[in-house]
Amino acid sequence: MTEAGHPTADTLTARRGLMLVLTSPSGAGKSTLTRELLKTETDIALSVSVTTRPRRPDEIDHVHYHFIDKNRFAQMREAGELLEWAEVHGNFYGTPRKAVEDALSAGKDVLFDIDVAGVRQLSELVREDMATIFLLPPSVAEQISRLKRRASDEDKVILRRLTTAREEIAHWRDFDYILVNDDLEQAFSGLRAILAAERLKQSRRPKIEALVAALDRDLETVLTAGELGVLSRKG
Repeated sequence: MTEAGHPTADTLTARRGLMLVLTSPSGAGKSTLTRELLKTETDIALSVSVTTRPRRPDEIDHVHYHFIDKNRFAQMREAGELLEWAEVHGNFYGTPRKAVEDALSAGKDVLFDIDVAGVRQLSELVREDMATIFLLPPSVAEQISRLKRRASDEDKVILRRLTTAREEIAHWRDFDYILVNDDLEQAFSGLRAILAAERLKQSRRPKIEALVAALDRDLETVLTAGELGVLSRKG
């Protein structure tokens, strides 16, 4: 508190961290939006998942993923060290619990790039900390075009991804926000607007109550005295 009994600036901005959860079917452009957000917003960090899949040549351990074997993954799952986990195309992925909980307690925001099943698991545990976004492609034709451009997958692999995409899109109503990635710039603007609004939610800023109490106290003083200058004389 200040000398006048009002909260300090640090108190007013203090809040619990936010879990910004971005989900999409393959080919919607989620990875591109994630990269842009992390470059632009310095106060949010990507949740680094553990995975059993092989590391790709351009990936760095503990940066893109924590690469572990299936035995270690099973140990973490059984010990309750994962907030959520899923098997995707024969590989396991999961979100380490401790790193996320530490960040939220410190008022840090965390960005999640997970699938629909992962969102469902997180919602059962920490729904009050989450803001969920589902990203859609503008059309199936554009989705296929993006999938063909980004990798040298055979048609049967792309068809498998489209099968999964249809299953995921069926859950679009379960999300707080929907973005259609027809234009990257517009989609990115929408993503940043969501983040800004969620950071200002009353439920994430419990210490604002101190400001409200101080305002009410000062208003009572002014109205009881019937003089506008009473606060300056009191100080």
